Amino acid sequence: MESGAAQRGGQAEGQVCRLSVIVPARDEERNLPHCLRTLVAQSHEAFRLGKEWELIVVDDGSSDRTVELALEIAAHHEGLRVMQAPEVDAIAGFGAMTGKNNACWTGAQQARGAFLLFTDADTLHEPGDLERALKEIQRRQVGLLSYSPRQIVSGFWQRALMPLVFSELASAYPLQKVNDAACALAAANGQFLMVEREAYFSQGGHGALGGSVLEDVELAGRIKRAGLGVWFRYGPDALSTRMYFGFSDMLEGWTKNLAVLFDHPLALAAMRLLDLGLLLLPILLILLPLLVWWQKVILLLIWVRVLLRYAQRVARSNFGARDRLLSVFALPLFAGLLITSWTRHRLLRRVRWKGREYRT
Repeated sequence: MESGAAQRGGQAEGQVCRLSVIVPARDEERNLPHCLRTLVAQSHEAFRLGKEWELIVVDDGSSDRTVELALEIAAHHEGLRVMQAPEVDAIAGFGAMTGKNNACWTGAQQARGAFLLFTDADTLHEPGDLERALKEIQRRQVGLLSYSPRQIVSGFWQRALMPLVFSELASAYPLQKVNDAACALAAANGQFLMVEREAYFSQGGHGALGGSVLEDVELAGRIKRAGLGVWFRYGPDALSTRMYFGFSDMLEGWTKNLAVLFDHPLALAAMRLLDLGLLLLPILLILLPLLVWWQKVILLLIWVRVLLRYAQRVARSNFGARDRLLSVFALPLFAGLLITSWTRHRLLRRVRWKGREYRT
């Protein structure tokens, strides 16, 4: 396995590829083999792994079989490299790097491609998505292209919570504004983040993001402010992902991010609790025997209006109707996660992710 020693200035020797795909991985033995198989399957005669593009897995201090499994696959595929990122402190202070930023930066400095694609180990790639993305980023003439994957969810709480989170993200980061060069708002999804090489290194890449736990949005912001262009869209045609396998993983993941994804997390928590009250209170009032029929009709009409507005908002999540319906039950959970995330970031000043704590 290669070491994480990097070329200065981000210019790897012998740059001959069209694309370098970089997969940071920490304790991903469950996900990584499936991800790599969908990536190596991208090759065909005109787009050959090891010739037209390369695949780099960067291990971020895994304690499971992540490295072993990656090496087994690499043994059968020319152009797939496995390397080790330098160690990071167990608690990363100001100026230090998160594990993911460290791994991405390590891979980027060794990459030879004219374009770099950072994609997570929990992603599954559709046939031909790499080549189509290369064509899209050049057609759009932007420095950064990002896709939001189709989300694979299982279990009641994932099905209920995830539509809420993604509908709020769609509201906070409307694609029309993100893709408008005249608007300062920027966003991206680190599960699929393709960037032109010179644009990436001119802005310092992941090396300049330090301890940020919202590295994808910050990198997009840097590139957009530099006038290099960003294009972001929902990309079920390109890839899918299962972000979390368990309830505790989901709670830890969103606790890490929610307070920095939204400008006013406490106000958002209050509004979602108000939604819950507006959805439930008319039903309770209609059942009261003290109300006459026309009062019940008015309350029913108000309830229908609230329900329609809620349905319209959660439809932005790109989840199915069944999951959007279940999302009502997750409103208290979502509000609680927003408050917990705010507490972690603003009061305790540290968050935890994959066995590490980061100061915020």
